[in-house]
Amino acid sequence: MEDLVQLPFSFQNSVYNYLFFFGLISAGIILARIITYALKHVLIRANVYSAETFIPRYRSVFTILFATIAANAGIGILKLPSKPDIIVDKVLHLVLIYAVTHFLIKSMSFLKLLLYHKFDIDQVHNLQERKARTQIDFLYKTGSVLLILISFAIAMMSFTKVRELGTSILASAGLAGIIIGLAAQKSISNLLAGIQIALTQPIRLDDAVIVEDQFGKIEEISLTYVVIKIWNEKRMIIPISYFIEKPFQNLTRTSAQMLDTVTLYADHSLPIDNIRIELKRILENEGSSLWDKRVSAVQLTDCSNSSIEVRILISADNSGAAFDLRCLIREKLIEYIRNNHPDCLPKYRYMRETETKVSNLI
Repeated sequence: MEDLVQLPFSFQNSVYNYLFFFGLISAGIILARIITYALKHVLIRANVYSAETFIPRYRSVFTILFATIAANAGIGILKLPSKPDIIVDKVLHLVLIYAVTHFLIKSMSFLKLLLYHKFDIDQVHNLQERKARTQIDFLYKTGSVLLILISFAIAMMSFTKVRELGTSILASAGLAGIIIGLAAQKSISNLLAGIQIALTQPIRLDDAVIVEDQFGKIEEISLTYVVIKIWNEKRMIIPISYFIEKPFQNLTRTSAQMLDTVTLYADHSLPIDNIRIELKRILENEGSSLWDKRVSAVQLTDCSNSSIEVRILISADNSGAAFDLRCLIREKLIEYIRNNHPDCLPKYRYMRETETKVSNLI
């Protein structure tokens, strides 16, 4: 029995060694498929979000990982000559580093997807959810970058010449550190700004902001830049340090609710009380789905020799609803004034002096 167990090892460079080696790799691939299948059905039964679509993507990750582990375990069986053995061993070592890194990043991606589902921002009041998503997104990106850098360093340090180069760089770290520090100053500044934003959160994902006189929503926060989706669906790319160094408007910093105004110009004879009645009618009918019923007011804010300025103050649950409500009120009130008080539309007045003939001066 012992002889049978030792059979694959007894023939140096024989066909049995290669069959056993590739058999190990095949076993690793089969094991990967079994684990993927079992994991998918366990998570589906546990009602885990997106398990049915996401877990099959792990098939290639598990296949590469287990096949590489099996190959690393069985490479010694082949008893290759010295030089080919070193090359094959090094290649398998690098593939294993890649497979482990890929597996860890995929796992973080799946965890991020689950947390995103938990913190759903498709609701009106989503401040806490946006806070959580911003931190999750930052941690995922930071973790991915760190994993890639660490895996790259481990891969490079497996080469003797690279280790020797690293030692020589450390020996001259003074001058090199100054040069690298000066060259990377801006990048490091942006990275530190990204960390500061993740902790203090002056902006969050899906925040409504006004930057450089452009209104938009925060679509993505990376480690070095921010993507803003502006109203016309174009994207504005801003360095992340901008949000630490320069002023900007965040319309949803503490709440998505906001006040907005509509300004109308009319003749002095416009009956303001009638405008208040019409505004109430609009808010309770056409604008009922947009108005949050917190604030509504009509104020006479200015007066000139030709017209008066009427400001309508309203409130809404978010910036999109506020914009739509503002447009609706402007349209309906102008229509109301035109149909019911056409003489109250803005007009210019002028007087023409006529000469008076005084008979007794003739």
